[in-house]
Amino acid sequence: MESPGGPFTIQDLDLDAPRPDEVLVRITAAGICHTDLSMRQIWPQERLPMVFGHEGASVVEAVGDAVTTVVPGDAVCLTYRSCSSCEQCTTGGPAYCEHAGALNVSGSRPNGSTPLSRPDGTPVYGSFFGQSAFATHCLTYESNTIKVPAELPPIVAAPLGCSVQTGVGTVRNVLRPSPGTALAVFGAGSVGLSAVMAAVAEGCTVVAVDPIAHPCPASPTRNYLAGLQLCGPII
Repeated sequence: MESPGGPFTIQDLDLDAPRPDEVLVRITAAGICHTDLSMRQIWPQERLPMVFGHEGASVVEAVGDAVTTVVPGDAVCLTYRSCSSCEQCTTGGPAYCEHAGALNVSGSRPNGSTPLSRPDGTPVYGSFFGQSAFATHCLTYESNTIKVPAELPPIVAAPLGCSVQTGVGTVRNVLRPSPGTALAVFGAGSVGLSAVMAAVAEGCTVVAVDPIAHPCPASPTRNYLAGLQLCGPII
């Protein structure tokens, strides 16, 4: 993206080789989250051009010397980055990492460097959610690079990085409904349908409310929901 609120464009950029704590991945699928679209509208001019994307499915191509959790060839899902050492991270709350801002939405590594540049050497901002998955390749980290089964389709793996865990986490970690609870989910996109699936799995009676009467055939989350026959029609 070249200007605040501007379009996403395809360009050739150079990407650093992985540093000791970094993982080089090849993107096989990427979801477009509303966070990408909303951040595009408010992203500061001084942090442009910028590469977004934070729902990436990929294959590991190379790892830094300090990386031990994944190896080249692994199929992985990318998610938000956390520091793994602050109080929130060490007590089971990495989503509330005390350094989340610098690690996810600064447009650079915490030290201010960026792994991306134009062929002439001009810096390009990235490291969005520790990845910037709107690209053929990106650099990630152990905390946000999660190994998944090789047979899992990339278009299903990608939304696991944000929308699926948001919807499922809202039900299982925040609402924690008892079996038999009636639950209404407003908005049947990837987040909403993930909440529906989690609620059904918890034994809830679920009503999904959405202005679109018929599921979108292009959405893997909708297709999986329909295939599993977890609920009746969206109303």
